[in-house]
Amino acid sequence: MQEAQFPGWLHTISILSLALAGICAAIIVIDTVRRPQKMWIMNVVWPLTALFGSVVWLLLYLQSSKRAGDDSETAMPVAVAKGASHCGAGCTLGDIVAEWAAFALPTVAVWFGWHSLFSEKIFAVWVLDYIVAFAFGVAFQYFTIKPMRGLSTAQGLVQAIKADAASITSWQVGMYGLMAIVQFAWFRPVYGGIAHVATPEFWFAMQLAMLAGFCTAYPVNWWLVKAGIKERM
Repeated sequence: MQEAQFPGWLHTISILSLALAGICAAIIVIDTVRRPQKMWIMNVVWPLTALFGSVVWLLLYLQSSKRAGDDSETAMPVAVAKGASHCGAGCTLGDIVAEWAAFALPTVAVWFGWHSLFSEKIFAVWVLDYIVAFAFGVAFQYFTIKPMRGLSTAQGLVQAIKADAASITSWQVGMYGLMAIVQFAWFRPVYGGIAHVATPEFWFAMQLAMLAGFCTAYPVNWWLVKAGIKERM
């Protein structure tokens, strides 16, 4: 497979964007160590969301932390953003795990349809991405819903799946859509190939794709929160 020849400016922007997001995530980690979140799972969720949301999600975290002792109800747009970010954290972690697993062990992609169903490895890996992201997203939601509603383990799992199935799916639709556009409509025709996992350009594209996922998941999360299916955070 031909390697893409990326220009220096794109390589630099990719590295800077990833570095800035990493710094934002590190700031959140340091702050949560000093001031742990009331709901422990948010200590994991917030840094993960900063990996794609960078400065914007750092500001959202700081605003949320400032309101921690405020008993007034969170504004709906902010509550929905936090709810969408919650599933976004699962998608982020899932994609990191799945993408590197398939990179380290290409046979994994074969298990999920490479060569048999898909000529492009990237599509087979997306199947794995979805499965792993769904598992992490449901786990994150479980540790939110179960303590907030005082549910049993089985009840918590059922409600977590109910709350996050549509959210994760809508997120992945936006993410896959933009990733496909970047890889096949920009990188391949302009630079002669797609970006691979071990390049900063791939993860910069993934940052953009995650933001697209947030946009497609936001209206779905609005409905889920308004309907009481997902907790207002």
